[in-house]
Amino acid sequence: MRIALFAAAAAALALTACSPQTEDNAAATADAAGDTVASAADDTAANVDAAADNAAAATNEAAENVDASIQTPAETPAQ
Repeated sequence: MRIALFAAAAAALALTACSPQTEDNAAATADAAGDTVASAADDTAANVDAAADNAAAATNEAAENVDASIQTPAETPAQ
């Protein structure tokens, strides 16, 4: 997020001394940078959701394995 703010501030400073063509290009670059940051945030959120789902599934499987082992205890050797 700091990178996006820094880029926006740098672009704003640069726009004050630039030609209209350069101003347009800088604005387009800033927009693209903002889109990239937003896309990365969306990807990160999706990855976190997937990781949480995988962790929940693994936890459920482990709990089922514990339940199964309690219901069918291992045989102990005869003494």
